[in-house]
Amino acid sequence: MRHGKKINHLGRKTAHRHSMLANMANSLIEHKRINTTVAKAKALKKFVEPLVTKSKEDTTHNRRLVFAKLRQKESVAELFRTVAPKVGDRPGGYTRIIKLGNRLGDNADMAMIELVDFNEIYNVGKATKKKTTRRSRRGSAGTEAAAVAPAAKAAPAKAEKEAKKEEE
Repeated sequence: MRHGKKINHLGRKTAHRHSMLANMANSLIEHKRINTTVAKAKALKKFVEPLVTKSKEDTTHNRRLVFAKLRQKESVAELFRTVAPKVGDRPGGYTRIIKLGNRLGDNADMAMIELVDFNEIYNVGKATKKKTTRRSRRGSAGTEAAAVAPAAKAAPAKAEKEAKKEEE
């Protein structure tokens, strides 16, 4: 049974686990993607996402809260300077976990965790795709042309009638 088990301890004591997650978060912020096991990737996702949310509002208090978790000044600066502006409009879900298969040595499930907005391969397809408005199945162009044509024919006919009346 897993009553009250909210976090995965990853087979480590608390201090070791916090240090490992801080180091992995620093690597993720620096390199924008890292390869690790699936369990560590899921734990890292729960660790990093609140930090990215705090970085969206650049205040001294938020910087100190993030620094308390990351423990590296360069990572905090990178997070607030480059990552936060890129994810500013996103309401959450800043990381993506992609499963890679099993590791050769010990057959552990491997995964790649990455920051979503920094993957150019996925974002290129979404950026170039143009939003189209919905249109009905009936050809609206054909009906407009048909509506314009009778009016165009009627105008010269009226002009001819008026010209004849003026001559009389």
